[in-house]
Amino acid sequence: MNKKLIAVFIIVILLVTLFSGCLDYNNASNKKPIISISYPLDGATISSLVMISGICSDPDGDEDLSKVEVKINDNKWDIADGTFQWIYHWNAFDFEDGMYTISVRSFDGEEYSEVQSITLEVDNPQTVESDSHKWALFVAAANFPADNESKLGNGGLNLAEDIAEYLIEECNYATSNVIILFDDGWIRDDNGQGEKLMTLQQRNHKYDITYGGATEDIVEESIYQVINQSNKYRDSEVFLWFFNHGEGNLNNSLTGGKLLESSQIYLWDDVLSDKKLGELLFPLKSKKVTIIVDACFSGGFAERTILNIPTALIFRSGIPRSGRVVITGASKFRKGYASTTRGPLFSLLWFEGLTSGEADGYRGGLFKKGKPMKLNFFKDGKVSVEEAFYYARYKLSTDENYEEWNDMEPQINDRYPNIGVLFGRKGLILGEN
Repeated sequence: MNKKLIAVFIIVILLVTLFSGCLDYNNASNKKPIISISYPLDGATISSLVMISGICSDPDGDEDLSKVEVKINDNKWDIADGTFQWIYHWNAFDFEDGMYTISVRSFDGEEYSEVQSITLEVDNPQTVESDSHKWALFVAAANFPADNESKLGNGGLNLAEDIAEYLIEECNYATSNVIILFDDGWIRDDNGQGEKLMTLQQRNHKYDITYGGATEDIVEESIYQVINQSNKYRDSEVFLWFFNHGEGNLNNSLTGGKLLESSQIYLWDDVLSDKKLGELLFPLKSKKVTIIVDACFSGGFAERTILNIPTALIFRSGIPRSGRVVITGASKFRKGYASTTRGPLFSLLWFEGLTSGEADGYRGGLFKKGKPMKLNFFKDGKVSVEEAFYYARYKLSTDENYEEWNDMEPQINDRYPNIGVLFGRKGLILGEN
């Protein structure tokens, strides 16, 4: 054999051996990522919406983490949100009661972590107490996008929990029938501006309320569940409250750019239009419904522009129907205001009028601006949803403390049929059978 060929052959063998050794070394040097489940605890009993969360790390550097996956029993692996701090929203509404194995794993681009698992028991309420045919859904997505000076903080969550407490304590709403959806499900430090601290469900809670993220899928599923459950009862009562930025042009002081557009409110990951919400609520049969949308340029949800003028037919949302009181925190052409710690201004005033009793006797007046009725004849010791609206509207237009914000022009479309004093519309009393 030619000596040159022999030399080439030996060199090739050495190179293959050398590089295969390097490859083996590189593979061996990569360490598997590590994952753990923080919430819920193994063996916990859960229902409705569940935020499964945990942390993940990679010995080779957390920047290498590419995804976290979650599996329920033997179903397919789904991708969770986040890596180092991750969360997975499990919609357990439609799952049969029983035991379920939750498995998680993470991937660093080369290898999967060891699978970690917990067992949870699903125990969804099957019946509703005879005197608790009432449902409430709160949706607040205040801190999107990731980097934006117009974040609205945790005020929306704080107000949602205050209103929920009132409904539970004073209006006989069952805690299992109250849902609060906020941001992506995480509580952040610095009033929503900073890093993730914990999920909504990990916090200590006064009430057994269902919490979740205000993402499009979860909002739609929650609305579906409220409709599905409340439609079973002829005397059902439904309370819906939405808060975030509304889509519009703040530089257009005349119409906010909404003259030929629908009103829209931002969720965490998408935009919810008035027409879309109308479609979602179309199957709702309840004849005692309160819907409040507190956002800039939100009047289209109530089918109102300004001065209580109806929107054009082609822009009707389809939300107002018999038995429904639809309220917006601003007109279709005007911006709203909110405190980053306390929540939106209109809802704060509405809630103040409702809980203090000061709104008792308020009526609509010219252009639905609201006016107090001084004669006790018009007062009965109860405050309706509409009276609280007229109280807030009146305060905004007359109280010098709110002079800076009196251009919001909240709107109302009242189709609740209850007849009160002198055939006037007393309105919808929350919690009253």
